[in-house]
Amino acid sequence: MICSSLNLLFFIVHLLLQVIGLYPNLEEIAGLRSEAILAKVIEEQRQAEIFDVRPDRTFEEAAAKFVIENKHKASLRGDITQLKRLMPFIGGVTLRQLHMGSLEQWMQERRRGGVSNGTINHGLQIVRRIVNLASSEWVDENGLTWLERPPKIKLLANRGKRKPYPMNWEEQDRLFAKLPKHLRVMALFKVNTGLRDSDVCCLRWDDEVVLSDLNTSVFIIPCEDV
Repeated sequence: MICSSLNLLFFIVHLLLQVIGLYPNLEEIAGLRSEAILAKVIEEQRQAEIFDVRPDRTFEEAAAKFVIENKHKASLRGDITQLKRLMPFIGGVTLRQLHMGSLEQWMQERRRGGVSNGTINHGLQIVRRIVNLASSEWVDENGLTWLERPPKIKLLANRGKRKPYPMNWEEQDRLFAKLPKHLRVMALFKVNTGLRDSDVCCLRWDDEVVLSDLNTSVFIIPCEDV
């Protein structure tokens, strides 16, 4: 099984090299860096299958898997923005070597840009989520999780954050007056129902149910959207 898997992997690697134009033919591959890369992949596969040694995977690889698996998330665009800012600092760091110190330069860069601790925490939460998934749910073909144990990613104190408070009627009227009509209707619906933002934004007319006896209608949100 190992030999057949490795032969297939060898063929795929060489084919990709030809497709992207790095090498015009297979003969030119001999003695080039691709052999070292392939040898490393083969050795990692052998170590995993025989000795249960996890191959090193970079944070960039883990981030790509996270994005693919969360295409349904309404907040994914914001997560991708945070990940793009993180890549120059920790993209090439292996999951095994990742820790809070790895993130220090990124945090300093964000602070120099005038970003609040709350915004920095958003990035830290994504990193923490990814390493937790890598150590618990992401399992490779050898039955090993991507990471043996997750590093401790601590959030920053956010003492300067303003506490939320309910708007009064005057503030609500001023806010609604600034909104376009379609958003004003959505906001009015939200403050009267208490629905989450994602629930309101996902409402469809197909979900409307007319209650003729009461001369009104309601929306029934599908279970998969809740």
